Parts: sequence; structure tokens; C-alpha cells
Amino acid sequence: MSLHSQSSSPLSAAKAVAGGNVFLKLLTLALSVFIGFLTIGMQLPVLPLYLHETLGMSTLVVGLVIGAQFVVALLSRAWAGNFADSRGARRAVVAGLLIVASSGLAYLASLPFVTTPAISVWILLTGRIVLAIGESLVVTGSLGWGIGLVGPQNAGKVMAWVGIAMYAAFALGAPAGIVVNGNFGFAGIAVATILIPFVALAMVALVPAVAPLASKRIPFYKVFALVLIPGMGLALASIGFGMITGFIALLFAAKNWGNSSLAFTAFGLAFIAARLLFGHLPDKLGGAKVAMVSVAIEAAGLLLIWSADTSTIAYTGVALGGFGYSLAFPGFGVEAARRAPPQSRSVAMGAYVAFLDISLGIASPLAGVIAGQWGVHTVFLAAGVAVGLSLLVAVRLLGKPSAGEKIS
Repeated sequence: MSLHSQSSSPLSAAKAVAGGNVFLKLLTLALSVFIGFLTIGMQLPVLPLYLHETLGMSTLVVGLVIGAQFVVALLSRAWAGNFADSRGARRAVVAGLLIVASSGLAYLASLPFVTTPAISVWILLTGRIVLAIGESLVVTGSLGWGIGLVGPQNAGKVMAWVGIAMYAAFALGAPAGIVVNGNFGFAGIAVATILIPFVALAMVALVPAVAPLASKRIPFYKVFALVLIPGMGLALASIGFGMITGFIALLFAAKNWGNSSLAFTAFGLAFIAARLLFGHLPDKLGGAKVAMVSVAIEAAGLLLIWSADTSTIAYTGVALGGFGYSLAFPGFGVEAARRAPPQSRSVAMGAYVAFLDISLGIASPLAGVIAGQWGVHTVFLAAGVAVGLSLLVAVRLLGKPSAGEKIS
């Protein structure tokens, strides 16, 4: 079916967007997402090492704590999507940013228990759970909000620009997190997590609201089933992203390659470059075609990291991984969006992103086991194989959707 709102045709929606540049319509929303996700970016290079070196936790525990965020985000996607569709995307994003800020309070509360690491880890885990709920609301709300602002015919561009905001936050947040942690310790990360979302809230206030479209609630499992095949592609492709963000800092430490923050910057800059240069292609050429090329590049990057014997080679692999994953997300995402009913756009995007949560929630602990048994570098070999399998999903999507894959 053609995606369109209940109150307008695809032609009228296209004309409405033609009256204003898509980029300008999404700019303020993207900036608010960028600022909000700085809190997550700052934690990327700091938290794994804090758990492993300061608290003395094993790589398995590191994987479990990191992966817990994705498990909780998965469990909250249905609620977050329905909240955004029924109560409004603005409310979802505002609530999400406030919840993200509150996760910093848990991080602060863990600090007095550093000498009793088990207690400190449990409190940190609580903070990660709270962070996951907030992140779920921000992501599903902003994707649904963006599609409401510029029309479903520009769904790929919405995913591209929201993604640019998220991964720019990772690219800039990672070195910022190293600096903050170096000067103020993990307490500085906790305080930044509390304060930064309020800056994003000020930006959100400038974005025009979009009226909720949902007239009745569609069960999440039905929407989930509609996006199953492209979601499987995302799940496999996201394993590479999860291994880079969760284990690249440990790899650099194990290889004595020094500061890993530049790896996150390389990933983020390559991710952004791909979106800026080629973010229009999923809408123009078709998501499946773009996804095929993208995951091949990502898999090559992961295998390069696995075989790297210098930090320069590792940086190159990380950059290739970021470049490939950048377009895999909207590539599979466009295929998911065109299978979903317009009145459930936030739920559909939540269901699609849930496959990322499933992937990372399972893969992170497994990678912790692999790292403990065969070395940290081995997780990138496993990730490269998994991402390679997503090529099969992209090939499947090149065919016409079978009956039942779309709602008319």
C-alpha cells in the first residue's frame, strides 16, 4: 500500500512538503535528538572501561550491563510507539528526555559503592534500564514526529537525519566523555547525563507539534509481523554496530593502542558522511538495493578490525563499519515503512527499531563470552559473519512483498 495520512492523499502530502525544504523542517528536531544523545555518546568509551578496570568486572558482566539497555529498550518499544501515536510524538520525546536525565541520578548514586563493586554494578544497571526507557521514547517519538512533519514519502530522509543526529552525538560525545572522565571522573559523566537533556528540551519546544493519528490501537505484534523481514536485516546488520560501540574500547586497551575515543569519532564521521552523501538513495533507488551494498561494506570493515595489527588499520575498519551501517538502517527501514499502516507510523518505527534491541540484547552478552574465551578481537570476526548474512535478507526484499506483508 502507499503510505499516507488519513486526512490527506500522497499527492497532497507531497505538495505540502514541496512548499518547504525537508531539511529545514527536520533541522530543529534533529538538533534536539543530537543534544539528547550526547549523554549516550559520552558514556560509550567510558562505561565499559569503568566496569572492567575500576570495578573489576569481567567482559561477560560488561556485555550484560551494556546489553541490558537494549533488552529493556526492546520491551518498551511497543508502549513507547503507542504512546507517541495516541498521545503525540512531542509528549513522547519530552518524556523520554526527562527520563534520560533521571538515569544520571542512578549513576551518581552508584559512586559511594565503588569499594563494594557488586552493589555499584546493580545501581549502574538500574541507571541503564532507566536510560533505555528514555531512549526508546526519544527514538520512536522523533521518527514518528519527523514522518508527520515531512510526509511518509520522505521516511528514508527522516531516518537519515535522525540517524545523523544520533551518530554525530556518538562521534562528538565519545571524545567529550574521555575529557570529562579524565577531569571529573565518572561523576562528571553522571552530572552531564542529568543536565544535557534539558538543553535538548529547549530545542524540542521550537518544533511544530504533529497531531496524533491513531484512531484505534493496533496490536504491536501485528505491526511487528509486518516489518519482520526488513527487521531481520536490521538485526543482523546491527551486530556490527553493537560490537564496535561495546568492545572497541576493550580491543584498544588489550592491544595497547591508547585512547579509543578516535575510533568512535571515525565511526560517527563515516556514518554522517554516508548519510549526507547518499541518504537520499533509499527513497530514490529502493531500500533493499541500498542495503545490499551497505552491509557488504560494513562486513568488510568488521573483518578488517578483526585482522588489524595496528590502530590505523582498526580505525579504517571502524570507519568502513560506520559508513556501511549508516545506510543499512534507512535501507531496511524504508522497506519496513512501506509495509505499515499510516495511523501506526510510530509503532511501526518502534517495531522496526526493536529488531536492533533484540540483536544487541542477545549479541552483547554472547560477545562477552566470546571475548573471554578467544580474545576481544574475535567478536569482530563473529560480527562480520553475522552482518554478511544480512545480505540474504536484502536479496529477499528485492522481490515483491508476499501477501500478508502489507496492510492495505
